[in-house]
Amino acid sequence: MFERPDSGERALLVALAIGETVDFSAQAREFRDLAESAGAEVVGVITGTRRQPDSRFFVGSGKADEIAAAVAANGADVAIFNHPLSPSQERNLERHLQCRVLDRSGLILDIFAQRARSHEGKLQVELAQLRHMSTRLVRGWTHLERQKGGIGLRGPGETQLETDRRLLAGRIKHIERRLDRVQRTREQGRRARRRNETPTVALVGYTNAGKSTLFNRITKAEVYAADQLFATLDPTLRRVDLAPHRSVILADTVGFIRDLPHELIAAFKATLTETREAALLLHVIDASDPERDAQIEQVEGVIAEIGAEEVPIWRIFNKIDLLPAPDTGEPIGFGDDALWLSAVTGRGVPELEQRLAHYFTEAMFHGWVSLPAGAGRLRSRLFAEKAVESEQTGEGGMINLRLNVPERSLRTMLREAGLDEDPEHLRIDLPDGAELKDGQSTVATHGANSQ
Repeated sequence: MFERPDSGERALLVALAIGETVDFSAQAREFRDLAESAGAEVVGVITGTRRQPDSRFFVGSGKADEIAAAVAANGADVAIFNHPLSPSQERNLERHLQCRVLDRSGLILDIFAQRARSHEGKLQVELAQLRHMSTRLVRGWTHLERQKGGIGLRGPGETQLETDRRLLAGRIKHIERRLDRVQRTREQGRRARRRNETPTVALVGYTNAGKSTLFNRITKAEVYAADQLFATLDPTLRRVDLAPHRSVILADTVGFIRDLPHELIAAFKATLTETREAALLLHVIDASDPERDAQIEQVEGVIAEIGAEEVPIWRIFNKIDLLPAPDTGEPIGFGDDALWLSAVTGRGVPELEQRLAHYFTEAMFHGWVSLPAGAGRLRSRLFAEKAVESEQTGEGGMINLRLNVPERSLRTMLREAGLDEDPEHLRIDLPDGAELKDGQSTVATHGANSQ
């Protein structure tokens, strides 16, 4: 049984085309970029095709022998597979190759561990690593399966492997509790922004699409931005003044990637809430990447997976400075909510800011609505959001409210209250100063919205 080395950056990459793989060469290039982003020194690449994975080695016995020979010839410390491996496949490969074996999920987790800077980000990465590790304790250490020996340690008891599993489970629960506290703090901030009617605009997109560069251009911030995968991991929020009395919170979020591990999506649930709760998503796309259509599909798939598919989304085609001049015009076939720009040169960014200012200042609902008597919870929420300018009690206990509120927010609240989400259907013609009928009253509210 081999002893796993404690360190080593010389990596042999293994990438197979499984079944009907679309554009395998692009996936292989991205895999190499991932390995280099983790700091690996790539000493060789093994490719091949298989109709379906092998249950023992994933790659088949013949290919496993080829990989073992390449590991020995190149002095590789680790073999990295661009595929998810089962714990038994990792264990079998490590015994056969006599080196460490890492799958795609482990590689991405390693990059995240290097890039996490905030307290929350470090907790999320550790949680994902522990969940990943908990299924992979049985590897190259047969001594972990033995009960402890020695004077005072003989007899019934748990094995070292069982002890480690128990400790891992305890640590996972501890981190989950700490993340839950962080999530409650974030929720308090979101409620405060909703009370102040400050919408959040989240930048989403494939990793290395230029989100942080665009974030810096708009907010004049100095968030770390680099031409590498997952340069930004921790979410960053900044207030942006778009017009008089109208501001938004711009959120820079972690980038997505093809086949993003599910344990990462689960671990980063608190961070991704910023995306799900946003008033608008700006999907930043690398217009110069030949794989941009596939990347759009991958990102929008993750957006749907985290429950943010109902949030309005604009496609922002970035990096037009890297395109030939004829390709920098209006996009074709991507709908009206799309804009071409360059976050590096600034071209097109003022147009984006103008469009955002128009979007968040013009779409206001200002008028009277009539709600049923049973909509007391919605009434309380409208008062909490400071959207009510005055109130009158109508016939049959109907609640007549004069509102000044963003129309999108009102539609959302109506939908969540189980009412018709189109406020026009609830609008009534009740001008200010009208005489009230018997039994009606009027209530003036303080701190009302005065957009």
